Amino acid sequence: MLDVVYFPVSAVLWCWHQLFAIPLGPASGLAWLLAVVALVVTVRALLVRTALRQARSQQVLRSLQPQMDAIRRTHRDDPRVQAEKIRLLHREHGVSMFAGFVPLIAQGLVFLGLFHVLRSFDRTGTYAVGPFSSTDSPLPVELNEATANYLFGAPEVRAFLDARLFGAPLSATLSGAGEVFVAVAVLAVPLVLIAALATHFTARLTPAVGDNSTAAIMRNLSLWVFPAGALIGGAVLPVVVLTYFATNALWTCGQQYLIRRTLAAEESAKKALVTAAARAAAPRPGVKPQRRKR
Repeated sequence: MLDVVYFPVSAVLWCWHQLFAIPLGPASGLAWLLAVVALVVTVRALLVRTALRQARSQQVLRSLQPQMDAIRRTHRDDPRVQAEKIRLLHREHGVSMFAGFVPLIAQGLVFLGLFHVLRSFDRTGTYAVGPFSSTDSPLPVELNEATANYLFGAPEVRAFLDARLFGAPLSATLSGAGEVFVAVAVLAVPLVLIAALATHFTARLTPAVGDNSTAAIMRNLSLWVFPAGALIGGAVLPVVVLTYFATNALWTCGQQYLIRRTLAAEESAKKALVTAAARAAAPRPGVKPQRRKR
């Protein structure tokens, strides 16, 4: 049912792997991880304009907060009228609540597709520990190597299974690494820390919408619970999937920083225009203002 997601994701990953395999070789662990990084960059770059548009919408929404609070106080006994007036206020100022879900939905589908494609490379269950990396029907190594994975043929599947970086298999997890635990930790621990720290700083860079208890709860979740979740997930997710998480988190943090600076510059430019217009309309020193003739 989700082949409509799996095939495009595998196609982008295949293209990038083919490119990095030219200098590094098809069985290079670095080539595979760089392909994952490039896939994340490709998807996130396509969503930059949507993210900026949503950030502007959120800025408008914050400026409308006093008006929305007034509507809630005035119509506290009539939720239907309250919701309708807030909806009309949003429409009047061009605020779209649905637009904010577009990047989240797109990233969710890409992660789902990438996770499935990457997990499908290794169906032997060698490093499978926990619900995120287990397989219901493990395949023998020979059959796994001969089984295509969406747009990746059997040679690419063998190349992925043979790929190592610092001695760590790309499908290995910290909890199931066994004899290669140290090699896996050398890769996994920095990736997990990058993902957790980037998630935390992204929350710090993101202004809260509203001053209610729900906004406070969401901010605390973003600051502490989500980064903690990244640390916990690092124990059960394969190295190649952790590469996705770290890259995505870094991009989000950098993007949020640049968006914040962009919005601040736009706000300063608007204030400068208003100030310039006010100065132009004000009478010059020593010049009497002209009165209109009736």
